[in-house]
Amino acid sequence: MKIICIGRNYVEHIKELANERPEEPVVFLKPDTSVLLKKQPFYIPDFSNDVHHEVEILVKISKVGKYIDKKFAHKYYDEIGLGIDFTARDLQQNLKEKGLPWEKAKAFDGAAVVGKWLPKSDFESVNDIDFSLEKNGTLVQQGNTSHMLWKIDELIEYVSKYFTLKIGDIIFTGTPSGVAKVKANDELRGLIENNEMFKLTIK
Repeated sequence: MKIICIGRNYVEHIKELANERPEEPVVFLKPDTSVLLKKQPFYIPDFSNDVHHEVEILVKISKVGKYIDKKFAHKYYDEIGLGIDFTARDLQQNLKEKGLPWEKAKAFDGAAVVGKWLPKSDFESVNDIDFSLEKNGTLVQQGNTSHMLWKIDELIEYVSKYFTLKIGDIIFTGTPSGVAKVKANDELRGLIENNEMFKLTIK
């Protein structure tokens, strides 16, 4: 199983980090070892003083595909989920300044929260899904998939040019604005509409 992540897919998030708007999707990978084990807390790694939460809609691939046309992409996933792409922002900034890959800041152990899954059929349209993140009971991030620069089916078309998609692969589709530092004892709760998808503690 591989985790394929999309960066800079929401305009307001691009603005908050003062990044350039990309002309095509920004893609990076996380290994399976980055998945936070179920019911485990997230431990802030000792190599960062500035780990940020980034809540994202997830898509689980349900059949093998390569060079998938956008109009057929809907046939390659049946479930929608929610997760967090934890990012060591200080380390990422340092790597970006040197023109180096981001993996140390994005793909470390525990850096991918994968919550529960909902059937795609629960939604009238995957391009109109509300989702949010609460920190200590306060809303800190909210988004809707209609605001993506590249929608889910477009991402599947794009990513499958480069990587064969296999059953169980997960696509993290990008985060809306509101990313911020996590601290020990924070409680994070992710929701798709009114469905609690995950809850975890920061250590």
